[in-house]
Amino acid sequence: MAGLRGMRGNPRHVRTIIAAIACGAGVACDQLDIASPRFESVPETGVAAALGMWNPSGTDTCSKAVHDSYSTIGPDGLRYPTWHPPVDPATGCTFGHEHGRDPRGSDLYGEVGDIPFGYANQHLPESDFATPRVEDHVGHKVEWENDMVMHVGQSGSSTLEIRCDVLVKLHQGTHSPDAFTNNLHEIAYHIRCSDGTAFSATLLTPIGTPGELVAACERERHVAVGTATPPNSPPGGGKRAVPDALCVDANVAGAHPHLDGALHESWEVSASLRRADGHWLVAFNPYFQVRDPSRYFAPGRDRNLARSIELCARPAVQGRDRCAGLGSDSIPWDDPRSPFKGVRRFVDINGNFLSNKGGPNVWYTTPLGTNGSPTPFPGAIRQWIASRDNSGMEPNGAVMGDRRNYNATGVRAPN
Repeated sequence: MAGLRGMRGNPRHVRTIIAAIACGAGVACDQLDIASPRFESVPETGVAAALGMWNPSGTDTCSKAVHDSYSTIGPDGLRYPTWHPPVDPATGCTFGHEHGRDPRGSDLYGEVGDIPFGYANQHLPESDFATPRVEDHVGHKVEWENDMVMHVGQSGSSTLEIRCDVLVKLHQGTHSPDAFTNNLHEIAYHIRCSDGTAFSATLLTPIGTPGELVAACERERHVAVGTATPPNSPPGGGKRAVPDALCVDANVAGAHPHLDGALHESWEVSASLRRADGHWLVAFNPYFQVRDPSRYFAPGRDRNLARSIELCARPAVQGRDRCAGLGSDSIPWDDPRSPFKGVRRFVDINGNFLSNKGGPNVWYTTPLGTNGSPTPFPGAIRQWIASRDNSGMEPNGAVMGDRRNYNATGVRAPN
């Protein structure tokens, strides 16, 4: 499927997304009622809360100013942080974290532009939800694939092959205790398929139940952890399958410790955009997986947090598996030499469902993807959905970045 590549360039350039747009901040919604998603410029009106959250520490060599120069103007006119390389090409300095795959290689980049990190979070307090949700900077991770072979067809029937371009961003922090309790995470999801399936969605999606996690090694074991932030976070489909101390102990015991099995996280999204009457317009359920988180859940520890690097000191693990080469050295959890940084990730692109036949392409929803309306309202996010219904023929079944590794010079936890 031919993509638009004419907009590729320096990520510091001002770009915006009209595939998802919020009203307010000096931008009139009726001036932005565009029939399809496209690259567009919006006057800058201020600075988003997400810009400036990162500060250099530890072994980072880039300044805050260099980091914040990687920014983009969002659809609301506010300046947001966006994707940047782990090493600044102009100065050679290192940021200590990475945001996944460079979106400029995606066939959808010319249409979507730079992704503003924290866009849905910014507008959450304006909606009827009212409570803010703050996510750190380093957890925003981008993944994409061009011309992915996917299949359509009802279960048990013969399937047809199609090709899809997919560009996604999820906030997936795997270094802090945030995901132990907090289930609201920002996702930007763009897909265009050769069968006509197409939509662009930006929202804060609830992944599993607030205040609890699911044990990665026993999916039926739900672990109550505490109160989520915000405390009124709604429950959602899917689950955050996070390793806990029981999982870890079971996988590293004995003569053959298995760190991949011990530390595998799976963030199983079940997201949707819905009309005000509750009817769904779009539903999608990608699984975001990581094999080397720098933390796991350990009840009784400070903040219920244990560091994966500590496993390398256990006699059964020392010098083996990913701990090989470390010897008996004690490596801090945030040292670039640690093999646990959250850089080994992949995404299962599962079902992509549309129910918008005869409907408008442009819908406005809350930042949670609810109360969809063809007309804008305060705090609304502008979504774009193809005017079709693919019931029974939903594209599904592909994997992006199978065990991709985003390690680079200077990258370390927190990442």
